[in-house]
Amino acid sequence: MPSSTGYMVVAVIVALGLFLGLWWLLVSGGDEAPWLPAGLAASVVLLVALSAREVVMRRAWTRYLLEHGIQRNSKRGSRENQKRGLSASAHSAALRAIQKRSAAADMPGAVPEVHLDVAQLCQDYLSSTDEALRSGSFGSEKGIALRAGQERIRTLHKHHLLTWARDYSRALTWEAQQRSRTWDKIETASKALECIDSALRLYPNELELNESKGAIREFIASVKVAHWVELAERSAFKKQYRRAIDRYRDALYYLNGDEVKEEVRIAGTRRIEGQIDELRARLRARREAGRFDEESESEVGFKDDSSAKMS
Repeated sequence: MPSSTGYMVVAVIVALGLFLGLWWLLVSGGDEAPWLPAGLAASVVLLVALSAREVVMRRAWTRYLLEHGIQRNSKRGSRENQKRGLSASAHSAALRAIQKRSAAADMPGAVPEVHLDVAQLCQDYLSSTDEALRSGSFGSEKGIALRAGQERIRTLHKHHLLTWARDYSRALTWEAQQRSRTWDKIETASKALECIDSALRLYPNELELNESKGAIREFIASVKVAHWVELAERSAFKKQYRRAIDRYRDALYYLNGDEVKEEVRIAGTRRIEGQIDELRARLRARREAGRFDEESESEVGFKDDSSAKMS
């Protein structure tokens, strides 16, 4: 995780450097009050850095959780809460705070990372209350109240974790579709898969998540197939028929994976095999006409040019 303090220190240094640079330029230009525009520019930089800080740290936090897993980080937070030894009143206050954060996260326009924050709070609360109930430090009435709170928090945890996984993976998938390069499409879509997998580790039987995972894997397979088909068409256009056939076979490899639906696989296979048959027919026609493949043609052309120059 990047340091929030380090981020602000860098912002202050940049603002200070901008202030000194502008102040020196204005003093050199004979300005009577050089500190005023220089201070205004530095203040604008600090304001922009403060407003961007929340977005930057949320994205870094999400990336950290995707790389290291949600459960591992939740266990670490729960151990910290257990060391503090929360009382029954503290648990009640934590429950109210989580419910308040949950309501705010469900407001229209909330970013997916807010749901992830609430899910983290829910996980910490559940771990802390489980430890408190196992210790036997609460009476029967307080224990019943804690268990009732746990049921509400479990519902909130599932809701917010699944909402985060759904919204964040959709945003990444949409971003992948807008990318121009094949590798960028695959890399961004793979991040969406990691997001869904992190939620499936806790809720493996969630139907919507599994369907989304299948759709993203099919998208990645379609990107790979389209990439190799495009390369094959380029080779065919250059009359490099053998290379085109090899690239069509690479496309068939990704098309016949488990990620692709059967009807799509059948239609795509039929089309690609038709292209391969057509290229093989062209190769046979070339042999029958006494012509060579692309490499031989280039050598023959070179020899013809050489003999023409000699004559």
